[in-house]
Amino acid sequence: MPTVLVWQTLARTMRTRNDNGHPIFAALYDGLGGAAERGWMGRRRSRLLAEASGSVLEIGGGTGANLAHYREAAHVVVAEPDPFMRGKLRRKLGAARVPVEVSEAGAEALPFSDGSFDAVVSTLVLCTVPDQGVALAEIRRVLRPGGRLLFIEHVRGEGSVAGVQDRILPVWRRLFAGCHPNRDTPRQIREAGFEVVALERFLPAGPFTTLVPHVQGEAVVPSGR
Repeated sequence: MPTVLVWQTLARTMRTRNDNGHPIFAALYDGLGGAAERGWMGRRRSRLLAEASGSVLEIGGGTGANLAHYREAAHVVVAEPDPFMRGKLRRKLGAARVPVEVSEAGAEALPFSDGSFDAVVSTLVLCTVPDQGVALAEIRRVLRPGGRLLFIEHVRGEGSVAGVQDRILPVWRRLFAGCHPNRDTPRQIREAGFEVVALERFLPAGPFTTLVPHVQGEAVVPSGR
């Protein structure tokens, strides 16, 4: 098959969804990200989550890539609204070394009481939520004063990169299950009332990395809320 037809077929497949989720994207997700999970992304997940302790909420848990990296958490609730992702996640629960509960909740409507969690984890999720401001407000609400938001996200670039991200947004969103590659997530985290205490910017390994600059960091809810 000519290369252009391969990419057209992939594009149609990746954007396929039904009213409840993205079945094809979920089916392909682990395979497409396998090399990264065995390399740079797996190492970053491990470093991010090594000290996630107490009661932890993970939003947008996807197919469960974070499960094996929790070490110190007393209990983890993994929220994943897409049933196709959630089905694959449930099959990985045996890889977890800590107690894990699975929730169907989306990040913009978390069914948990104020101050319920010591930490919230978001890895490659805040780019996909329809309303990032609402999601961050919910995350802040369910965190206790002094609670931590631990995150790895791909974010808006600088200069000409940001311009390219803006131009490709319509196609990118359709290909990658609603992902927005051009969001200034660190700024949004600060505007939601968090104090960003650690932030590292980096480019992942692989093709087209200049279009997907990433950040890894930690933000806290001020004690006075």
